[in-house]
Amino acid sequence: MATTNSITTTYSGEFAGQYISAALLSGSTLDNGLITVKPNIKFKEVIKKVSSDDIVKDATCDFDPTSTLTLTERILQPDFQQVNLQLCKADFHNDWEAVQMGYSAFDNLPPSFADFLIGHVASKVAQRTEQSIWNGAAATAGQFGGFKELLLADADVTDVAASTVTSGNVIAQIGSVVDAIGSTLYTSEDMYIYVSQNVARAYVRALGGFATNVGAAGVNADGTQWYTGGTLSFDGIKIAVANGLADNTMVAAEKSNLFFGTGLLADHNEIKVIDMADIDGSQNVRVVMRFTAGVQYGIGSDIVLYS
Repeated sequence: MATTNSITTTYSGEFAGQYISAALLSGSTLDNGLITVKPNIKFKEVIKKVSSDDIVKDATCDFDPTSTLTLTERILQPDFQQVNLQLCKADFHNDWEAVQMGYSAFDNLPPSFADFLIGHVASKVAQRTEQSIWNGAAATAGQFGGFKELLLADADVTDVAASTVTSGNVIAQIGSVVDAIGSTLYTSEDMYIYVSQNVARAYVRALGGFATNVGAAGVNADGTQWYTGGTLSFDGIKIAVANGLADNTMVAAEKSNLFFGTGLLADHNEIKVIDMADIDGSQNVRVVMRFTAGVQYGIGSDIVLYS
């Protein structure tokens, strides 16, 4: 099915030279290194899990192997995904950038638009990847199974029932997640509470003085101006804002227990713009991107899902 191009223009002179794209969610999870990235997976990778019983025993004079080690595995299998767009250069003949295409009948796509399109496609892919990492559904085209889908299906994961989070209850709600974290994990250096944007906003507002026991003027008596985009934490645990999480969702886990798998990381930055004139004589320009992406976790019992 061909790509539909809809161009609205009031062409009557020179173009100011700037294209504006709608604001896009940034790929915050990967850009900020919030989970463990495992590149160079051609098809699938096995993640080994080791568990044991109490391995420390009373000493004897003999070697007495009495403990139990259990090895299980999870499979990280990235999905193959692609972007395929096709534009006809003739659609730009009566647009602002017609002169940039050249005066020959064998013209080119306007260079500034081509540059914009490459950046736009890369941003859209980053946005979709971020959403799929956390909230993706394996059965939906253009997505891969995200952490929420995987965690809901695992009985070993500690589930906490969610409420609609507001500035008035956010401290209690995040507290319910912290209370569910195992004692052996609470002080882990790479433990995070991954929260959706609405939870983060509610928490920032609560600390600005809109929550019980914080004080009317909030942190440092700065009111709602206390927060300038720095790091957040709760009871000593780092908070990470995961743009791809659905509202009123939180995940408490170690970064080292959450994995993103792909083939080549460079594939997520490589966009091919192919002028088909020299290939089939057409006026078409194709935009192609191919990459793989998928997520998996290691030990479900070490994860808390607020959903």
